[in-house]
Amino acid sequence: MIIYLHGFNSSPESFKANVVKHRLAELGRADEFLCPKLPWRFSDAAALIDNMLVSLAGKPVCLIGSSLGGFYATHFAEKYGLAAVMVNPAVKPYESLAKYQGPQRNLYTGEEYVLEPAHVDELLAIDVPKITRHQRYLLLTKTGDEVLDYRQGAQKFIGASQIVIEGGDHAFQDFGLYVDRVIVFADNHAAEGIMPSVHSNPRSP
Repeated sequence: MIIYLHGFNSSPESFKANVVKHRLAELGRADEFLCPKLPWRFSDAAALIDNMLVSLAGKPVCLIGSSLGGFYATHFAEKYGLAAVMVNPAVKPYESLAKYQGPQRNLYTGEEYVLEPAHVDELLAIDVPKITRHQRYLLLTKTGDEVLDYRQGAQKFIGASQIVIEGGDHAFQDFGLYVDRVIVFADNHAAEGIMPSVHSNPRSP
């Protein structure tokens, strides 16, 4: 199962989510894709992801996290021992999102809300200072990312497989060129990340 976690003010209808969804459908594997609509409130988004993962106990899972979704994916990869693909991931969103405090509008849904300092602080509760089992991660990042400093991701995931592409942007507009490599990574590593039973303790890093 591949679970795509979208970014800040994004949705399951985002470009990269649809690239993965449509490619799996072409391969006859549409039923292996999930992309939850994440609430803007960070603690609510984390709870939704956690509940979804718990419902998949006993199944192999690979996470794909884009931007803020990469931050979520890191937390849950470490919590449950899952494989994860990071696409232009946010490494310290509790810092980068501070400048977005105030009125916000979701680019896809039109939902409006007010982002406050207390909301941003919720991200600190799920921060992973240092990853473990580096082989469980694949990083795809563009050096031309105008939203996030790609060097933070490259540093965070030292020791993991990395595809660092010169130029580009945060939207990763040629993501389709890399989707098959993402799926191959998921196929090769998802079996290592079978979700533990809700009645067992999450695996330690």
